[in-house]
Amino acid sequence: MIKTIKSSELKRDSILEETVSSTSVTSSVAMIIANIIKHGDVALREYTSKYDGCLPDRFELSQDEIYNALNAVDPGFINIMQRAAKNIEAYHRNQIRTGFDLPPDNGAILGQRITPIERVGIYVPGGSASYPSSVLMNCIPAKIANVSEILVATPPSGECFTKGSNGTCCVDGVACINGVDARVIAAAKIAGADRVFTIGGAQAIAALAYGTDSIPRVDKITGPGNAYVTEAKRQVFGIVGIDMLAGPSDILIIADSSADPVLVAADMLSQCEHGPDSPAVLVTNSKALAIKVGREIELQLPELPRKDIARKAIDEHGMIIIAKSIKEAFEISNTLAPEHLEIMLDDPFSYIDMVKNAGSVFLGKFSPEPLGDYYAGPNHTLPTSGTARFSSPLSVEDFTKKTSYIYYSKEALNIAGADVIRFAEEEGLHAHALSIKKRTEKK
Repeated sequence: MIKTIKSSELKRDSILEETVSSTSVTSSVAMIIANIIKHGDVALREYTSKYDGCLPDRFELSQDEIYNALNAVDPGFINIMQRAAKNIEAYHRNQIRTGFDLPPDNGAILGQRITPIERVGIYVPGGSASYPSSVLMNCIPAKIANVSEILVATPPSGECFTKGSNGTCCVDGVACINGVDARVIAAAKIAGADRVFTIGGAQAIAALAYGTDSIPRVDKITGPGNAYVTEAKRQVFGIVGIDMLAGPSDILIIADSSADPVLVAADMLSQCEHGPDSPAVLVTNSKALAIKVGREIELQLPELPRKDIARKAIDEHGMIIIAKSIKEAFEISNTLAPEHLEIMLDDPFSYIDMVKNAGSVFLGKFSPEPLGDYYAGPNHTLPTSGTARFSSPLSVEDFTKKTSYIYYSKEALNIAGADVIRFAEEEGLHAHALSIKKRTEKK
């Protein structure tokens, strides 16, 4: 049963907690990374056998297998993914940035160049669900950024692999290629990925970060994963870049008495089925709505295929907060900084300026969060656990680098030289000062 509290009883840390790994996860991941560094593919095969229950003769899918995945998936779903990809591409093309050159100023020319990252690894989780949407959301911005090589890593299914004939099978009506859901592979093809590898978990992150004989080393890793994947990304950061340390997916809904409790409950449960630790929060100024939503959650929850997961999430991480006003509701939302914020109010655009901290905002009663997960166009890789206070959704900029450049003529350096020398000497870095002096004192 979801708990209901008054706003005066709210404790921020009890709802959206920052992602902190346990000691056991941290040490286990450190051992996996060290083993991959030392033993490469040998260790990777051992971990694939241990954790995924299969041992492919090779980790990389052939280009024929990637292409064949398109034919293995229902054509209707292929068309849907293509339409979603078109929306995602159209939205992200607006994020393209170019460098700049400042006008020359007394012999000084300054500017900035934007260049793509050379090689990126996109991690796509496996487990109890399939995530072709994550492939589209990560690969398409990288493609738009002109990344030279996009690698997709996703864990194989041991059950699927062992039931297959020559590595191809069909489990529960889902076509698979070498133990990988064909829908994920097809999404990689649609999104423009260059290579697909059947590796998963912390070992996949380590292989991408450090490279093995079979897996090329990448420059940046993006994409969600479980606690072990997230901890691995934390530990390899600095060797490679990462997008973010994603925690459990969360949603916050602001609604008043005009909202339909059936829709509010459905949207809260849509997040709870992600995992047993996914928070779902309603903030409302209507006690009547709070009561109706609580009842509706109990009516809808037993009908969900993933009801056990959703039940644990709603009982342990769900909450209805009764605010004194809609203004206070937005203050609470800004404090919690949700990953997904739904504004289920009349004239929602009149409230948009009240939003300070949120990963993605869904305006109105016909813009539910799943629209953003799959189809609308904005990225669904979003800051979680309150990190929307300081971070942003995945974008084209995540796959580019900014490089500044400086040109000073002799005359320009002579003008600035005394200031630079004084600054260097104030910091006690006399060789810095000497570098300038050698040029400005030279006749």
